[in-house]
Amino acid sequence: MIYPLTRQPDGSLRPYWDESAYYSFGLGEIEALEETVAELHEMCLAAAAHIVARDRFADLGITDARLAALIAESWRRRSELPSVYGRFDLRYDGRGPAKMLEYNADTPTSLVEAASAQWFWMEDCFPDADQWNSLHERLVDAWKRQAPLLPPGAPLHFAHSAADELGEDLMTVAYLRETAEQAGLTTRAITVENIGWDRMSGRFVDERYGFVRACFKLYPWEWLTTDRFGPQALDTLDNGGGTGSTLWIEPAWKMLLSNKALLAVLWELFPGHPNLLPSYLDGPRELAAGPGYAAKPLLGREGAGVTLHEGGAEPVVRDEPCCYQELAPLPGFDGNRVVLGAWVVEGEPAGLGIRESAGPITDEYARFLPHVIR
Repeated sequence: MIYPLTRQPDGSLRPYWDESAYYSFGLGEIEALEETVAELHEMCLAAAAHIVARDRFADLGITDARLAALIAESWRRRSELPSVYGRFDLRYDGRGPAKMLEYNADTPTSLVEAASAQWFWMEDCFPDADQWNSLHERLVDAWKRQAPLLPPGAPLHFAHSAADELGEDLMTVAYLRETAEQAGLTTRAITVENIGWDRMSGRFVDERYGFVRACFKLYPWEWLTTDRFGPQALDTLDNGGGTGSTLWIEPAWKMLLSNKALLAVLWELFPGHPNLLPSYLDGPRELAAGPGYAAKPLLGREGAGVTLHEGGAEPVVRDEPCCYQELAPLPGFDGNRVVLGAWVVEGEPAGLGIRESAGPITDEYARFLPHVIR
């Protein structure tokens, strides 16, 4: 296997896929983690319902009334809209309960290595072991089940941004496209930058001037709705009611789950839950004097903009909207900080990916390590 190299801040190159070590779990640990992820997902859906019912979009930084209405409509019609996957990031040290750090429900990556690479690694290195990993089969089955929700006779486009310099988005989209084709769907690859707008028909088109009727996009909703063609994306949004012309996957209601404000809403609805960390939107509150806190921008990827604050210092309220979550330092193993990525497919627990970082924040310099079940 050829391992991609990541350029570190000091200019050195290090393999992203790292099999110099691996993580081993007991079956009971994995079963408990599966139960935790299933419960967390249901709690997140309850929080989304609460946000829509109480019209709390402003807490998520969504102040455009039209966009809020479209998200609410997407939520109400969610059974009519394809929704494939997501990834919980968890703090887990093998001793206490797993703690939810965030939910990457719109554009999660590190899928290829979690689904395929570590499975083949296990078959080569530990053929008698097991692994929490049913991702590939579940993804194929998901596309089969959700095929009737797609516009008939139209190819399913798979889009990533050409601005992705690391190639991670490209690999993720290519892999998801492969699972869709194994499910019998007709697909077509495209970059987001090459999706055009045909003024005559009032529709999005690809390079062949074919209508983009359905599109899986590894492109955050907050970018899509604010880009040059954002108004057209909203004008033609198909929320399952048959009034739009483009069906986007993941659907717009996933914006409710991929926003860090979700963490504060969860703590409000389920205070003291063993798998949650205290989180607030108006400031760190008691966390500043106590355990400390992480200030997280409501939107962001790969740890961008996250700052950590030790307890006992003066609270710092940032100018930009943030979620202030109790500081829960990642467990360290041989000087490496580890975070668990627990995957869900169609809302069901489906697998585990593990990333290590040298620093306290899991960022684009993190490495992926495989795991086995003892």
